[in-house]
This record gives sequence, C-alpha cells and structure tokens, in this order.
Amino acid sequence: MAAEIVLRGMTWSDPRGYDPVVAAAEAFRRLSPGVSILWEKRSLQGFESTPVEELAARFDLMVIDHPHVGAVVTEGCLLPMDRHGDAESLLRLEAETVGKSFASYRLGGHQWALPIDAATQVQAIRPDRQAQPATRWSEVMAAARDGAVLWPLRPPHVLMCFFTLAANLGDPCAVTKGPLVARRTGLAVLEALQALADLVDPACRAMDPIAALDALAESRTHRMIPLTYLYAPYARAGHRARRIAFHDMPALGSAGPIGSALGGTGIAISARTAQPELCTRFALWLASAEVQRGLYAANNGQPGNARAWGDATVNAAVGDAYARTRLTHEAAWLRPRHAGYMGFQEEGSHVLIDALTGRVPHGAALDALDARFQESFAE
Repeated sequence: MAAEIVLRGMTWSDPRGYDPVVAAAEAFRRLSPGVSILWEKRSLQGFESTPVEELAARFDLMVIDHPHVGAVVTEGCLLPMDRHGDAESLLRLEAETVGKSFASYRLGGHQWALPIDAATQVQAIRPDRQAQPATRWSEVMAAARDGAVLWPLRPPHVLMCFFTLAANLGDPCAVTKGPLVARRTGLAVLEALQALADLVDPACRAMDPIAALDALAESRTHRMIPLTYLYAPYARAGHRARRIAFHDMPALGSAGPIGSALGGTGIAISARTAQPELCTRFALWLASAEVQRGLYAANNGQPGNARAWGDATVNAAVGDAYARTRLTHEAAWLRPRHAGYMGFQEEGSHVLIDALTGRVPHGAALDALDARFQESFAE
C-alpha cells in the first residue's frame, strides 16, 4: 500500500482566505486518493508582510500577494508554474482572469502564482442607510461632513489609497526606478486624503479593511467606506449584523472608477517541495473556472476567475458584488513588484500617516516618499 502524501499549505486567517482552500483540499483528496493538504493560517498583517522565502522553507503551497513577486524572483524560492503546468491550461487561465490578476504574478519570463482571489479598492455602503453609491469624491466628502464615513488607514492601506487616487487622476505612481509621482499630482492627492482624514474618526488609522467593514456592519451612524478592498462575504446575508453592499469606487478624477490599487491573492508552490507536479496539478485545478464558480465561491471564497465573476448564481449570493465592482477591478492599477518594494510599502505608509496627522508637511512627505522609493531599488 502506497504511503499517503501530505502537502502543507499556508494561507491567511480570514474565512475568505481559509475556508475555500480547506474545502478544496477535501475535494481534491476525493479526486486524488492518498493525497492530503493540511492548511495553516496567519493574520492579515502577517500575510501582507511575511517574506515569501520564509514560508517557502516550510510549506509546499502558499497563498501570496503579487507585490512579493520581485523578491521571489531574486530569492528563487518559488517554483514557476510554467515548469510543470501545460501551456494550454495557463493560457486559458490568463484569458479567464479578472483584470490584471494573472499578469500580476508574471515576472522575469515566468508565472510565479495563479490568481485564485481578485480584489481591489472599491466602495462599501450600508444599503439600509444609503440607497445609491457615491460616484464622485465630492459625495464622499459630503457624507464625511455628516459623520457617516469610515476609512481603513492602517498600513499599508493608507499608501494604497494614495496610489489609487493618483492613478484615478490619470497620473499613476511609478513602478520602475525614477520619481514616484509628479509633484502636482502628489500634492493634490495628499490634499484630498488630508481633507477626508480630518473628518473621520482617528480610530480609522488603526483599521484594516476587515476592521472597517466590521465597524460599518455594526455602526448606528456610518454608511460608507469610500476605499476598501473587496470582501465579498460581507455582502452575504447573515455574515454580519448588517449586510454590506459593494460598488465601483468613487472618482476623484474625470475618467470614472479607474486606477484602484490591485490586491487579491494567488496560489504559489515552494521550489523546495518534493511534489512539484502534484502541487502544480492542484494549483491549476484550484484556479479553474469549474472550482472557482463552484466550491470555492460557495465556501466564503472570492474568486479570481472571470467566469465565476460573471456567474449569476455566484453574484446572487453576494448581492451582485462582483458585477457591481467589475469595472473598478478591470481598470485597476498594478503596484511595483521589484525586490525592494515591500520595504517601501511599509515605510511609505508611515510617511503618509505622519503627513495626515500633521507631523510632517505635505511637501516634505512627498520628498521622503520619493527618496525611499529610489532607495528601494538598491535593496
């Protein structure tokens, strides 16, 4: 009798990150008798900051986000999906992916992960308090003056908001070495962020999207989060005390909901795994339209596959969250992915917090952001 193969996986602790991959592991075991996948989980903050090379030393499979890809290429810690994945399957997944999610994991001529979860900054509202979403930033400000706005500013989300508004103005931040952002654009974005920061509860500075959405669901006064990463399970009936509705982001610029800073996750494989073919087979299966629109979406998952996003049944379960935010996702902006980017993401976020709390003038904050961005390419 052949010995059981046990693969170890690491994901993040929110039900959106954990529940669907556990359900997938159970289904894959039925398809591949003798194969078990044991998933562990870490916090959202750990997910956003833990170096992938640390995880690759301990796990066969990892759920990662794309800004780590530059470090991955440098460290050589992940197995390229195109090493054992057939070209036809990869091409099909690329065509079926929402927005730039598939491309976000491609660097240096290889595909380092497959998108299983698509997300970008969108708008969240309490539909029992606000019948229609805001379409313009001026509407956000009006709601904030009424004390009705929450806004997750905990690093790195404050930097993501800066990225999003710069791109929405039609002048996106750099992704290669050079000035981070045009001075005029940077000052305009900081002015917009400052105006909103002055109106929201200072507690927002400690909130990530999960904390902000939890607060919105429970609040008796708030009705809107203008920029937060999509968490479709909050749109399910019964997920929290009140249902959240998701919509395209409100625009500061004149071209509509474009430029949101892309998020989401991908499934990756350690270069050290003893089962590279088996891990690749699981990853391709997990990212497939069949799984994404089926058991993945049914188990609190937020698919990355466009066939799931276009599925009427999948949408009905989450108040059409995918259909209502599709334009923002398709027009999202792809963050830098060079090896030193993650350090800049952390430090740049704190520079912005210092600017929005009055510790540093806006001009000096832009200088610091630009200098740190240049330095990140030497790391």
